[in-house]
Amino acid sequence: MILVLLGTQNNSFTRLLDAVQENINNGTINDEVIVQSGFTKYESKDMRFFSLIDKEEFDKIQSQADLIICHGGVGSIVSSLKKGKKVIVVPRLKRYGEHVNSHQIQIARKFKQDGYVKYVINLKHLGKVINEMKNFNPKKYESKENEIIKLVENYIDNN
Repeated sequence: MILVLLGTQNNSFTRLLDAVQENINNGTINDEVIVQSGFTKYESKDMRFFSLIDKEEFDKIQSQADLIICHGGVGSIVSSLKKGKKVIVVPRLKRYGEHVNSHQIQIARKFKQDGYVKYVINLKHLGKVINEMKNFNPKKYESKENEIIKLVENYIDNN
């Protein structure tokens, strides 16, 4: 199963869903596709949609996914990596009215440079990257959250 995460940004991200649909139509995607669409309105007989659901149900669906294709939001990326998922990041871009700026490109690049994900800017290449994911072994994600908490606690204790 492929899970597509568009996040909760209030701008539409139909560009990604058009590319997913194209890859269903051409046979690159044969799996079930579930989409967390947020505020993006889209219709397809080939994908199952939910806008927002409770955390427990979301975690269950995310855990079942074989591949996650998501926008460049840190929360979507990190929660997927924590579950050991293969992730393709597709940044929302300002030029398409998908976000207020194109900062998600930098986020995607950093996660790719660190070996965690693959990313796609030009959606003509989505099918190629989906096929590459079969042989992609992402680096295991290790959260630095506990280290940050300790730094803050040490700072508070010593000041």
